[in-house]
Amino acid sequence: MGSVWLIASGKGGVGKSTVSAGTATALNRMGSKVCIVDADIGLKCQDTILGVENNVVYDLMDVARKGCSIRQALIRVPEEENLRLLAASQFARAKDLEPKVFDGIIKDLRDSFDHVIIDCPAGLERNLRILTQCHPDHTVVVLTPDDVSIQDAKRLCAFLAGKELPRPQLIVNRLIPDLVRAKEMLPAKAAAIRLSYPLLGEIPDDRSVYRALINHIRVMDVDCEVRSAMIRIAKRMRGEKVAFPEYGSEKPSLLSRLRFRRMKEVRTIDR
Repeated sequence: MGSVWLIASGKGGVGKSTVSAGTATALNRMGSKVCIVDADIGLKCQDTILGVENNVVYDLMDVARKGCSIRQALIRVPEEENLRLLAASQFARAKDLEPKVFDGIIKDLRDSFDHVIIDCPAGLERNLRILTQCHPDHTVVVLTPDDVSIQDAKRLCAFLAGKELPRPQLIVNRLIPDLVRAKEMLPAKAAAIRLSYPLLGEIPDDRSVYRALINHIRVMDVDCEVRSAMIRIAKRMRGEKVAFPEYGSEKPSLLSRLRFRRMKEVRTIDR
């Protein structure tokens, strides 16, 4: 029987869906059978991230309404032997999904896959409240190291705790090492301490991610530090002990210092 991961975020734009797709791909390449469930009904994106948007015939709501079987709805991700996607419906509403029906779908997937990763909608919308009733084994909150995201993550963690779900683990995304070294940005461990929840992973900011997306290339097919960070997170999801790089804590090399351009000072404008 596989494990179910509920991946959520307190606000949009923190990279939750990219993290979900990246870690799922990494787990698959480590030999695990993985299914991503895009549960962001009405705002689907996993099919585009994984490059299978033209392969969607049936979606989550079709399965829920018994318009097809789960097997018919699962989409094989090209070049990934054991990675499947259950796409979200673009034209349905969250209230159309019954909690007991969704729970049944997840139970069926649990029997066929080693890991089931549920990509949740951002925030505390009704859709998320429905999804929390599927009895996940793990909950993960993705955030960025800024006050707004941390505040929203705190509210989300409190909500998940109130539902008596497994204690949330944190993934801090879009860290900028230069800003961490300059003490203008919180390091990942400091953000986790502020929220009082364990850290599952930290991912640096990298232009390669955006360039990959606009060129329809999956992040895990790009040689970049983000890919390495995703692999480390996937190993921890499998129960392995992997050290944290602590981006921004190390001293830059002499070559890096010679190449480093001093960051522009932040100045307020006169009004």
